[in-house]
Formats: sequence, structure tokens, C-alpha cells
Amino acid sequence: MNAPHRLSAATLSLLPSQIGRADHPREAQAPAIVHFGIGAFHRAHQAWYTDRAAVIDGMAWTITGVSMRSASVADQLNPQDGLYSITTCSAQSRSVEVLQSVQTVLVASREPDAVIAAIASPHTHILTFTVTEKGYCRTADGSIDRTAAESGSIYPLLEAGLKVRAQKGLPGLTLLSCDNLANNGRQLEALLVDFVAARDPDLAQWIAAQCRFPCAMVDRIVPATTAQDRTAAALALGQTDEGAVVTEPFSQWVIEDRFAGPRPAWDQVGAELVADVAPYEMAKLRMLNGAHSALAYLGLARGHGFVHEAVADPAIRPVVEALMRDEALPSIIAASDQDLSAYADALLDRFANPALNHRLIQIAMDGSQKIPQRWLETLAHHQQKDKACPAILAALAAWRAHLRGDNVPVWGPVEDPIADRLTPLAQQDDAAFARALFGADGLFAAFWTANAMSMEQLMAALARA
Repeated sequence: MNAPHRLSAATLSLLPSQIGRADHPREAQAPAIVHFGIGAFHRAHQAWYTDRAAVIDGMAWTITGVSMRSASVADQLNPQDGLYSITTCSAQSRSVEVLQSVQTVLVASREPDAVIAAIASPHTHILTFTVTEKGYCRTADGSIDRTAAESGSIYPLLEAGLKVRAQKGLPGLTLLSCDNLANNGRQLEALLVDFVAARDPDLAQWIAAQCRFPCAMVDRIVPATTAQDRTAAALALGQTDEGAVVTEPFSQWVIEDRFAGPRPAWDQVGAELVADVAPYEMAKLRMLNGAHSALAYLGLARGHGFVHEAVADPAIRPVVEALMRDEALPSIIAASDQDLSAYADALLDRFANPALNHRLIQIAMDGSQKIPQRWLETLAHHQQKDKACPAILAALAAWRAHLRGDNVPVWGPVEDPIADRLTPLAQQDDAAFARALFGADGLFAAFWTANAMSMEQLMAALARA
């Protein structure tokens, strides 16, 4: 649809009355949050909470978004003054609102000085991150990969921006990871301090003393936006919106209450501030994310393109249910307010939402960065109790087949930061693959080293795939 206008601050008054939007004076406030990785998920999650919080406390905590390499989001949002729509859809209903929390988008690869200046601005209080697991530049054992970190990653930008703050006597910042990593705040802190310490020990000490790195758990299913989604948004808005996102009704954000300075009133618009994020984080990683990865590799192998198709497959759903209920759930020490059985029920309902075309090939990307916290930690837990995890082993076998190239003819090339190492290993015989990844000296031995019984079970699963 070619709408007569493109969404912008100047066209807000032209929106139909049924389109929701918060009423807050964002022009009166300089951006106070810098977000790295401004993809669809951030726009439907952290930016959504931030937009709502501005109505509560009357202070527009606007966001400077940072794309690390691609200019696509900047090209979508900057001509629209940072505005975009979010369509929330279920099988029963659809609603559309326009968000105003993003003020501008920078592209780090072409304007690093502007990113550094945003970090160093006296108006900035919080840095948030959704850079995906591979954006943290970790080796297989979880330490910093210095070569990757020095080449187009977040770390040189953070180092430079925080150094300016330290030199100017400005306060430290809250660095809030919103990525699917266990203990994500502590991981970001350790990786950043390690990276900086090798180059500037004094700055590393300042970061450790002055900045805070809360852990967080984020949850909302946000598929990649399609051309059809943008057409539907334009019909609803009466205006073209190149930055439109689509999501589900459910949203959750659990944040460790550990900030270096002021923050938005996120806790008054649905976010939970807690002393310990670990139980929520572990449930999400092992149950939701673990099931998502299993659906991806098992589903692609059976010709499915979307999550809702895979979870409806009678050959896949029992495996995914067993992974969540019989394997992941018993490995989690729940918080007092967590009902993990009900959580599993809710996840299955969310996965089945036919209004969300959540692509399995999108979930299948970067498996080497995801499976340690999604599957391997659960395997290690049960191995200590001499218990088997047949569902996770079946998913591992499907991942191996994906790495081997079995899905390439239909779904395209394997996307993984270490695909050049994994694909040749996956093409070896079952025993060689199992030893190379999960043997005593295996690539993932730091997360799960298979004992004799587990290795035998893994070999059987690989043979069946």
C-alpha cells in the first residue's frame, strides 16, 4: 500500500482515533538511554516499556538506538523521527499503537564518534543491549574472544565512551544486558572489564567501581517484520511505516534492582524489579528458549517454516513437551511466585499462536552460541543424577543434521559464527562428532562433558536422526 504520508512527528495528528499512543513530551528531554542492537525485539519490548513509563513519571526517557553494522533500521526510523507502530496480535484480536520512545538511530560502523559521544553524554544514564549471544564475542568456554571483540563489536565503543566519562568526572552508567545469556549482567561485566584491563587497567578499575551490570530476563515473541506486516500497518495507520513491528500480547521483563543512577519507572508499567533474576532467567532459557531451538531444528527437518506449524506436528510436540516438563523443569529451582507447570502450559499456547509467523530458520541461527544455556546445562544437571534427557538428545541430533547441511537445499546455508568449524565436524561419523563437541576435550566440554552413559545415549540419538 502506498499511503499518502510517511509516519513522523508531523503526521501524528493524522492517525485514526483507534490507534493508541502515549502522550508525553519527548522533545523536552535529551536521550537518556543508549540501546545497542535496535532490532524488532527491542522495539517491541524495552522501548515499549520505556514509552509507557514516560506517561507514569512525566519524564520522557528517550532512546538513542545503535545498529552495529546495518543501516536498515536507521533508514526505517530516522525519516520517521524515530516513530514506529507495534501491532499486537493473537488468534482473537489485533491492536495497533505508535511508540515515541526512540529519538534517533546511529550506525556504529559509519559514525562511531557519535556513538561514543552518546555514551559519554551527561544526559545518558543507562546502556541497554540486545546484540544476540554472538555479539558478546565469547569463546566456546565463555571467555572474551579478543580478535572478534576488537573488530566491530560493542567493546571498543564502550571503552571509548566510558573513558570520556571517567576523564570528565561523570558518573558511571547502568549497563543492562537483555540478551539470552545465563547471568547476563555478570557475563557482560566480566567480558568488558577483561577486554578493557588488557589495554587500560585504570579504566577497568573505574568501570568495576562506578558502573553497574544488572541481570535481566526478557520475554516476548517478536518475529521478523515482513512486507505483508508493513502493508497491514499502513492500512491501519493510513500512513506508511517502514519501522513497523508485530508481536504477541504476552510480555515479561524481570530486572535485578541494581542501578548506578536513575531509571525509568519500568516497574510501574509491568516490569519486575527483583533481588535475584536467576530463577526467571533459568526458566526462560531452559524452557522457552530450549523448546524454541528444539522446534527449530526438528521442525525444519520435517519441512515446517514456522513455530506454530512445528508445535502442531504430532511427531514434534511430545518431544518439546518432554523437554520442557521432564527435563528442563526439574533442573530449575523456582522462585516462590513461579508455577513452572503453568509456565509450560502458557508456552505451548504461545507457540501455537497462528497470528505470529515466527520463522524457524531465524531461531536456528547461531546455534553454537545458544545451546550451552538452552540444552547443555540441563544435560549436565541430569547427568549428575544419572538421568537421561532423550528429548534434548533428539534436538541435539537434529542440530547436528542442520550443521551437516541437511536443511540447506530447502532453507539455505547454515548461519553460525563458527560454522566453518562445526560443519566439517558434523559431516564426520557419529562418534567423531560426539567426541569433538562433548568429549573430555570437546568444544563444549566446559558446559557438558558426556560421561560413558550419556555418550552412549547421544550416539543412539545421532544414529536415529
